[in-house]
Amino acid sequence: MIKIEHIGIAVKSLEKSNPLFAKLLGKAHYKIEGVEREGVNTSFFEIGESKIELLEATRQDSPISKYIEKKGEGIHHIAFEVDDIHKAMALAQTLGFKLLSEEPKPGADNKLICFLHPKTTNGVLIELCQSIQQ
Repeated sequence: MIKIEHIGIAVKSLEKSNPLFAKLLGKAHYKIEGVEREGVNTSFFEIGESKIELLEATRQDSPISKYIEKKGEGIHHIAFEVDDIHKAMALAQTLGFKLLSEEPKPGADNKLICFLHPKTTNGVLIELCQSIQQ
């Protein structure tokens, strides 16, 4: 099974963006979480069976900081929930998609994640994610 797990949106400031998205979506974010390895703070909003993830850079060399510098605020990636990330990664490679990492990494919201290179996905950064069992 595959579904849209979340849409990631790069923002300059969670402090400014959280109220804007709360007004837009009619509900507050349900958590803020830092992912130090990636230099990002995230804020999550539930919308039906999917989520919106706001991403704020915590340092200048983070991927989000570089993205905003190059493209400005906006949609950063689309994440698809998969049952088995290792199988999904292997299938993606077999189908000709380039992975940005050889192994899945821990991500926000209790997920293992792997990104597909946007040069192989019509310019869209795709994230594969699997919930980590607790």
